[in-house]
Amino acid sequence: MARRIFIFDTTLRDGEQSPGISLNVREKVEIAEQLARLEVDVIEAGFPVSSPGDFEAVKAIAKNVKGPVICSLARADRNDIDWAWEAIMYAERPRIHTFLSTSPYHMKYQLKKTPRQIIEMTRDAVSYAKKYVESVEFSAMDATRSDPKFLYQVYAAAIKAGATTINVPDTVGYALPDEFEELVRGIMENVPGIEDVTVSVHCHNDLGLAVANSLAAAAVGASQIECAVNGLGERAGNASLEEVVMLINTRKDRVELFTGVNTREIFQTSRLVSMLTGYPVQPNKAIVGENAFAHESGIHQDGILKERATYEIMRPEDVGLVESEIYLGKHSGRHALKAKLEEMGFYLDDKGLERAFIRFKELADKKKEVTVKDIEAIAMDEIRTLEELFQLEYMQSSSGSGAIPIAAVILSREGKRYEATATGDGQVDAVCKAIQKATKVKGKLISYQVQAITKGLDSMGDVTIKLDIENHEVVGRGVSPDIIEASARAYINAINRAVQKGVLEKKKLARKAKREKIAKKVAKK
Repeated sequence: MARRIFIFDTTLRDGEQSPGISLNVREKVEIAEQLARLEVDVIEAGFPVSSPGDFEAVKAIAKNVKGPVICSLARADRNDIDWAWEAIMYAERPRIHTFLSTSPYHMKYQLKKTPRQIIEMTRDAVSYAKKYVESVEFSAMDATRSDPKFLYQVYAAAIKAGATTINVPDTVGYALPDEFEELVRGIMENVPGIEDVTVSVHCHNDLGLAVANSLAAAAVGASQIECAVNGLGERAGNASLEEVVMLINTRKDRVELFTGVNTREIFQTSRLVSMLTGYPVQPNKAIVGENAFAHESGIHQDGILKERATYEIMRPEDVGLVESEIYLGKHSGRHALKAKLEEMGFYLDDKGLERAFIRFKELADKKKEVTVKDIEAIAMDEIRTLEELFQLEYMQSSSGSGAIPIAAVILSREGKRYEATATGDGQVDAVCKAIQKATKVKGKLISYQVQAITKGLDSMGDVTIKLDIENHEVVGRGVSPDIIEASARAYINAINRAVQKGVLEKKKLARKAKREKIAKKVAKK
């Protein structure tokens, strides 16, 4: 008989820890609402004590997102747990997730704690969290490099203190599937009270085995899998949500498992997360990549035309993938655009709709065919940029053989206009330097990528820029039929993320502290 696997999504917590990602409150709520439509079981909304922004995001999600359990992360520390509760208390189904390292490496070098102290800290953290919520999850960080017998003691202490979910993390992606299966089986067989709680697994992908390890654990009794959309996360990322879900869905004959996920929302969720985080989905990514259902070989094409099952083990529509089609033109009005956007799952406010409509009209005048992907790109770009601090109001650039590239920009922020011109090695370089002048924010370019959203020379351009701003990596993304404009939008998006992250504020505080220190020295003399 098939067994239910609960899907715990950590895109907004572990996923956001990917270098350069810094989502604001509105963006996090937008993703959380889409995760609710995807019907995941648990949304790990963030780590409230880590920053005021994360606290506000978790609080906003707890207040506004209904359906899934809303989970808040906390170290095994009472102050952390207090913050977690303050943020999560508004949720209709709250959970506090507390964690503590159990491996010799972490206990000795990071925590500087003895095994006895770890067990005591586990009991205290879980029992303290239990005073706030019924649903408490405990994770033994770096479990796969921990002594199994010690793990049994830690988990037993957590269960006795009131934990309702026990999580087994492969924190550094070190385990092989047979090893992880053996570890989880040992926990299932040797921890008192384990039959009364949910056993969860959280696998990282450092060796490319996160999904395989997760399924190996599920095969021996784990009933919750922790994963992230597009496999986002620290280093090489987490188990990919779409791969876990579709593996279970496609091979249910073999794995005898099922989830409650609405798979038809997978593609939309992937695209939204990609657009808002600035992390593109690689073309050959399983399930949601551009090539996942593409067929180039003549033999494959012949088979697909005769019977799709010859080379497709799942249907594109099962993950919400629809063929690009022309459905709106330059004569279409706002109501038609709004209706189609809502049909696609985009709900823009009046301001966002107006901006999207203007960009749609501009695109319709330039392109013969406006496709679903074009409209999707515009909508996601508006969702991402609606509350940005600096907004692009005007941009012009020029270049030519033997001519020096030059660009002019006008930006706005809180009603003020910022204008600048600059020259560069090319038009993209010139426009980015002009933006630097206008914003007075300098960034060192780490990477620059351009992708075509649709086929043809008139395709919309999707630009991703990664910058180093004050030793902090930030990722920006922008779309436009004009690559220079898309680059400008991406550059501004990256700067805005740095501002929202408080990077520049930290610089100001550091300079202020330095000036005060110098002033004190002068005063002493």
